[in-house]
Amino acid sequence: MAVQRIVIENCAIATVDTADTEYASGHIVVADNRIESVGAGKAPENLENVVRRVDGTGHLATPGLVNTHHHFYQWITRGLATDHNLFDWLVALYPTWARIDEPMAYAAAQGSLAMLARGGVTTAMDHHYVFPKGSGDLSGAIIRAARETGVRFTLARGSMDRSEKDGGLPPDFAVETLEGALAATEATVDEHHDASFDSMVQIAVAPCSPFSVSTELMKQGAELARRKGVRLHTHGSETVEEEQFCKELFGMGPTDYFESTGWLGEDVWMAHCVHMNDSDIAAFARTRTGVAHCPSSNARLAAGIARVPDMLAAGVPVGLGVDGTASNESGELHTELRNALLINRLGAHRETALNARQALRLGTYGGAQVLGRASQIGSLEAGKLADLVLWKLDTLAHASIADPVTALVFGAAAPVTLSLVDGKPVVENSRLLNVDEDAIARSTRDEAQRLARIAARA
Repeated sequence: MAVQRIVIENCAIATVDTADTEYASGHIVVADNRIESVGAGKAPENLENVVRRVDGTGHLATPGLVNTHHHFYQWITRGLATDHNLFDWLVALYPTWARIDEPMAYAAAQGSLAMLARGGVTTAMDHHYVFPKGSGDLSGAIIRAARETGVRFTLARGSMDRSEKDGGLPPDFAVETLEGALAATEATVDEHHDASFDSMVQIAVAPCSPFSVSTELMKQGAELARRKGVRLHTHGSETVEEEQFCKELFGMGPTDYFESTGWLGEDVWMAHCVHMNDSDIAAFARTRTGVAHCPSSNARLAAGIARVPDMLAAGVPVGLGVDGTASNESGELHTELRNALLINRLGAHRETALNARQALRLGTYGGAQVLGRASQIGSLEAGKLADLVLWKLDTLAHASIADPVTALVFGAAAPVTLSLVDGKPVVENSRLLNVDEDAIARSTRDEAQRLARIAARA
């Protein structure tokens, strides 16, 4: 079958390549699911099999956004425990979360994915770690929702085996056994992980956190991931309370604990990493351990400000994450570009902390690095997968901002005129093409109400 091409012209382009190449007015040619060419001015003439031409006047083209940390199931518990710190928030919500089932997980994933995709995310990620007994195939339901939405996807198959009786936070009925968690995780990798260049679904091994997981699960989880050739993900150094917990339970801080269990390395990324000292950052840089920076969630739960400028200066791979929608109710990643920049300027580096282009890099190439896919996605370069977004910047919201990257990051959330994933349109004129947003809104509301009724009866 002949190659089919999509041509986008007359738009500003931020490639986010290693040289930060930009074009004030340029073109992108997509051939099937790959980027064929990117450059200034019009596309080459006499291209064959052009099935669509897009006039990008008034738009900025960027790589698709890459989300590196999320908990989709929390979509149906938004707006609860709004004035809590992390540990109190977890204690308040674990009893409800522990009663989710497959229809709830599917609906919540649909809602989360719809918001991500509509806001320019082309690669999504979900860290799911709550698997109540008899709840059905939760991993399969989440992956099904991602396939239907049309985004590229990493499922971090999480687990918990340290409950209240063992000194953890989750209720006893909310955790798996060590053996059960490892077996289920391996089965998920075997059934769903695709290691190919243009893979749409990948799996990571992801025990939840030091305060909900045994040391043995951490160690054996790392061994499992490396035996299977997949990445590792967990929460790390999110709060002061977590650091105290680790020192009391393990006799060391979170980073030293992670290193002792095999959890530092270029195949690992951690969510949050708010409370990191110079030694911690040096260890992450030395081992190329990645970080998912979640500024809105960290502010919502009063966790603090991660030292992102220091991490970047040291060479730590850093991407952006929404985190669960029970701690970031908007559920959007494109607003995290702005929030990352603004919140980090409240830290020690003040106005020099991050600039607009660094924020865009965090949300694109940085995320691709963290997920281990920087050779495939995260920048607009010939040969890479055709995951890209066309942002509309010629409306009132951005009309007087001359620089398009500044407009995208500093300005109001920009509408998405076109989003391509694997060369296929997923969003056009701010509407999802593959799923019914209104139907998803109804189903997520219904499942949230059903969960609330079940939790109230418990």
